[in-house]
Amino acid sequence: MKPNQHFLWLLALLCCILTQTSFAQAVWTEPFFPRPNQPVTVYFDAAQGTGGLKDCGCTVYVHTGVITNASTSTSDWKNVFTTWGQANAAWAMSAVAGRPNVYKYEIKPSINDLYKITGGAIVQKMAFVFRNATGNREGKDTGGKDFFLDVYNQSGLLTALLAPTNRNQIVTEGTSIPVKAVASETATLTLLDNGVELTQSNGVELSYNLLAGPPGNHKVQFIAATATARDTETFNYLVPIVKAPQDPPGGTQLGINYSGDDEVTLALYAPGKVGIYVIGDFNDWTISTEYLLNRSISGLIHWIDLPTLKAGETYRFQYVVDGTRRIGDPYSTLVLDPDNDRFISAQTFPNLPAYPTGKTTGIVSVMQPGKTAYPWKIDNFQRPEREKLVVYELLLRDFTARHDYQSLIDTLNYFQRLGINAIELMPVNEFEGNVSWGYNPSYHMALDKYYGTPEKFKEFVDACHARGIAVILDVVFNHAFSQSPLAQLYWDDANFRPAADNPWLNVSAKHDFNVGYDFNHESIATRDFVKKVLQFWLSEYRVDGFRFDLSKGFTQKQTLGNVPLWGNYDASRIAIWGDYAGFIRSNSTDAYIILEHFADNNEEVELGINGMMLWGNQNNQFNEGTMGYSNSLSNLDYRTRGMTNPSAINYMESHDEERLMYKNLQFGNAAGGYSVKNLSTALKRQEMASVIFYSVPGPKMLWQFGELGYDYSINTCTNGTVSGCRLDPKPIRWDYLNQPDRKRLFDVTRSMLYLRKNYPVFHTSDFSAQLSSSVEKQIILRDPSLNVVVAANFGVLSTSFSVNFPAAGKYYNYFNRDSITVSGTSQTVNFQPGQYFLWTSKFLPEAPALITTSTRAELQAQYKLEVFPNPTQGAAQIRFELPEATQVKVQLFNNLGQNVGTVHEGYLNAGKQQLQWNKALNPGIYYVSMQIGQGVLTQTLVVQ
Repeated sequence: MKPNQHFLWLLALLCCILTQTSFAQAVWTEPFFPRPNQPVTVYFDAAQGTGGLKDCGCTVYVHTGVITNASTSTSDWKNVFTTWGQANAAWAMSAVAGRPNVYKYEIKPSINDLYKITGGAIVQKMAFVFRNATGNREGKDTGGKDFFLDVYNQSGLLTALLAPTNRNQIVTEGTSIPVKAVASETATLTLLDNGVELTQSNGVELSYNLLAGPPGNHKVQFIAATATARDTETFNYLVPIVKAPQDPPGGTQLGINYSGDDEVTLALYAPGKVGIYVIGDFNDWTISTEYLLNRSISGLIHWIDLPTLKAGETYRFQYVVDGTRRIGDPYSTLVLDPDNDRFISAQTFPNLPAYPTGKTTGIVSVMQPGKTAYPWKIDNFQRPEREKLVVYELLLRDFTARHDYQSLIDTLNYFQRLGINAIELMPVNEFEGNVSWGYNPSYHMALDKYYGTPEKFKEFVDACHARGIAVILDVVFNHAFSQSPLAQLYWDDANFRPAADNPWLNVSAKHDFNVGYDFNHESIATRDFVKKVLQFWLSEYRVDGFRFDLSKGFTQKQTLGNVPLWGNYDASRIAIWGDYAGFIRSNSTDAYIILEHFADNNEEVELGINGMMLWGNQNNQFNEGTMGYSNSLSNLDYRTRGMTNPSAINYMESHDEERLMYKNLQFGNAAGGYSVKNLSTALKRQEMASVIFYSVPGPKMLWQFGELGYDYSINTCTNGTVSGCRLDPKPIRWDYLNQPDRKRLFDVTRSMLYLRKNYPVFHTSDFSAQLSSSVEKQIILRDPSLNVVVAANFGVLSTSFSVNFPAAGKYYNYFNRDSITVSGTSQTVNFQPGQYFLWTSKFLPEAPALITTSTRAELQAQYKLEVFPNPTQGAAQIRFELPEATQVKVQLFNNLGQNVGTVHEGYLNAGKQQLQWNKALNPGIYYVSMQIGQGVLTQTLVVQ
């Protein structure tokens, strides 16, 4: 046969083979082994992959480039000559006659020519995405991936196995395994099973029906040989052996057990399963009888002692269950994701182990025997008392641009300055994808790599503890998602849900608000799993407690279709939570247990008596008030709910609630010239809300950037519109700190947290709160060392109302430094709209420095306040500048906070000002206070 005839015969034969075996694939080529200097035809079956172009009745276009030796990843396409959305006839595919949805595209005169490959570039793969003319429909590989076709740069004889596609399988003895293989040229083709020849022929294609041999490991080789060349392809199959039941060594725990620096025992809870294998770096990812897990006598536990490993090395592994299903260990502390890890930068997670591409599929577990322990610096952290908690809730993804623990560590000065004493992180355990709120958990005991390394997370916890800040984790045990090994281990593929025999998950959810797959907390398997995970986070990472998402869902009571019934008092749910709380306290007596419950009040009161804390959502009530509409804040007082201790951790905003400032600006009330929609006015109303909120005793929570008046809707989309994009990333606005009105809100919040930290009266049980009025709000806090009165006008009109005081006497305004004298136990006070007061029975000398620290430099630069001479033996001049005419009040206070005189109160023109103090003063320290609008400047005056 002439050479060109041989080539045509080979193409026809390969076409025949591909016709029989390859049209289940989405993309393939003729010839089967495309070379860079030859023409090639690319075929695309639009019904396969994502099916985005199936039955489109349209012209299909290629969008293509190549992966070369210069590419950094498969996303780094080179030499792309097509443009998305252009209907260029040169990029159009041709329909293949007689094959619906199949199209072809001819690359000629060669791959190198079409893609204009020059210099030392070597094409390793061709990359494709297929589309219609406009590009609003596309065909991609399963999972939305790009298509890639290998390009063969080596010359000479090549071989390929077309079937079986599973190169590592478990079958029963006598099972038929169809084998199809091809060579790039005529050769002697031989098929061997464990070295025993099964068949031999001459040609370019081999087809054989292999019958599985006896129990044990089988290596099948397809060998093509010519007089000058030889090439081999292999696959493995295993016929199971039977091992006698055997219990694991005493003390073996579920998951990864390290013994010393180089010994590992793996244990998997899998009742009813048989024939579970482990594959990994230690056995070249090959299913073999040597790595069949032992089955305990009870049949519940499958386990294996691995051969001696190398201390300090990382090893990747999976379990093979039911012959084909591959899962990671449910108790993995680090996993690898073939789809999402490539988007994690080396800055975020240095030295991330590579995924074993080509060895396996699915999520892979990582272990490291002999790993060096983290050197903790803080061993005696004293957690803040729960009733004094001020929790800062944040989503790391939307808090810092780098979204990693190092950037969070770098921000701890901010948290400390603000005055919070706990940070609550939205879920950081491994979840599906990267860009997520984290409520789609897959591996509950593994940190999600998108936020950083385990070592860096420990450093973050350590750094928080060094500053007196607790770390609380938001954890998700109402549900798991399909990627979870707990779901996959017992999975109903046909209905895409947990199978009926799943020990952890319900087939169908028990309540309407469930997402993912519902945990059965009546199951001992679920209880054991949850407890082990909680104990791990407490001991391994030293976290201080947990916020449990959807805690009301921890029940098997069937309430689907009846949401009110779900919230009714549920004794079985209380018992479940009593069990979990008892376990947590047995590991850490003072760990925080915070429930997102929202059930019947009697149930929440009972849980509170048992030491748990309940989320107290005050968002709607506060937002109605900040917008200037009728509202009641009575539930801010825990006693109105029948609680004898402050078990409710109240909040104005959380990750789940609309942002107050957004609604202020969009829907705020107005009267006369006063409008809540004005930014400055809206921010001042946030100050008012914060003063009321933090004054009432009990634990509090604030959502990230609430202290700066964050005003992007919870539904803001990445394109800037507001349209149901709740889970989309949100703008990160640290620049808000540079805006004076927002900075003042920060300072007011900071001041309130300072008061809570330093004055016991803010945690008193002797207080009264009148918060139900639609406009007038007031609070009295009583303590032997200090009394506090707080009052505010939530309306949009000026008003006067009677403010109650604990006793007659003088009271000092914490925020503007003036005072009032109350003759009885009440006094009528005039309020501007949105105005608030916080009076103390004693003058607090640190207040001016605290309130004005953040704006003091700006105010000083603007007004240039000075006192001369200083020290003085008598008279003093008070000098300052006014950029514009304004009201000014200058007072003098002694060290006891007593007002010893008013220097000036009234209108002054713009320009340099000089006020004179000539009254005799006793030797001591005095404070000159100048109030200008909302700003206060102080100077210390020493009289000798």
